[in-house]
Amino acid sequence: MKKLEAIIQPFKMEDVKNALTAIGVSGMTITEVKGHGRQKGHKEVYRGNEYMVDLLPKVKVEVVLADTKVDEAVGAVLAAARTGKIGDGKIFLYEVSDAIRIRNDERGEAAL
Repeated sequence: MKKLEAIIQPFKMEDVKNALTAIGVSGMTITEVKGHGRQKGHKEVYRGNEYMVDLLPKVKVEVVLADTKVDEAVGAVLAAARTGKIGDGKIFLYEVSDAIRIRNDERGEAAL
């Protein structure tokens, strides 16, 4: 099993969620986060004062998948989240040694 973690633009969240649902991903965790990569933020003016906004709003989507679904899920996220501009985000993949459903003790892929 693998954990797919994608940091994406907030306005792309619905597209990514729908793309993952369309390929049969049944569960995901979505978190509002802040950060920056190469974007580095931007300057804004508020009431005549200029200030730097260096932590930009992002959305983190986390999904644990069977190994056979990983490539399809990565492709779905790439297609749904891409705008072609700086700040589109990143995808990280992690190994998951086990998953356990608390309700009935199912383990492994059955718990997903």
